Amino acid sequence: MVGQRLLAKQGRGVRLTDAGRLLSEHAARILSQVQVAQSDLEAHRGQVVGELRLSAFPTAARGLFPTALAALRAEHPALRVHSSELEPEDGIAGVVRGDLDLAVVLDWYNKPMPVPEGLVKAPLLDDPAEIAVPVGHRLAGRDEADLGEFGEDEWITWGEGEFCHEWLMYTLRARGIEPAIGHRAATTHTQLSLVAAGLGVCIAPVLGRHPVPEGVVTVPLRQRVRRHVYVVWRADADRRPSIRAAVRALRAAAGTLD
Repeated sequence: MVGQRLLAKQGRGVRLTDAGRLLSEHAARILSQVQVAQSDLEAHRGQVVGELRLSAFPTAARGLFPTALAALRAEHPALRVHSSELEPEDGIAGVVRGDLDLAVVLDWYNKPMPVPEGLVKAPLLDDPAEIAVPVGHRLAGRDEADLGEFGEDEWITWGEGEFCHEWLMYTLRARGIEPAIGHRAATTHTQLSLVAAGLGVCIAPVLGRHPVPEGVVTVPLRQRVRRHVYVVWRADADRRPSIRAAVRALRAAAGTLD
């Protein structure tokens, strides 16, 4: 009932009433004060302790979390870490709400991901991407190819509305290609399995894709196609030793991929 009173319809969408905006502003201030208090307490102790909640998009969770989280457990046994797989937009929203302490997110070389005010971000790695094709594909033996050469292919992509799917549509249409979408899958490995079955081609970033299934060949692209992978957290939590330890561990894990 409270939520219904705070929201007022406007056209096809919804907007906060004055009372709703006031409540939202107070909630944001309270959350910020809690984060500052927690940062001060941890900084005063000077120890990496307590609880840390972090997320990553699926290929980063596969490619970075095993190494980074194992290192955190070994170096800081008093720190309790909880991780989850979330798409970049959901990870950022979780950090803004205070449900998460950190999120590993991404954007693409030609399509940045908006980061809300009040968050800090640190780069982890640049992740090159190639095109995965079935071994019998006409371009399978090429040292490199132009993205435009895949204009007639059926594409395997992410879910409708997901950031990476929207990036793919934007990038192909910028090359004059109206992509034919055959199949959708949330993870790179499911997409690669569909490629191995001869059902289409897909974008295959290096991070988290190994091992490439039998029956799949990756073709480098002539133009540089890269994802920028980084970690975000709240600026008011910047002094927490656990945040700093997690960022160091993630950067060290990213360094092992070079």
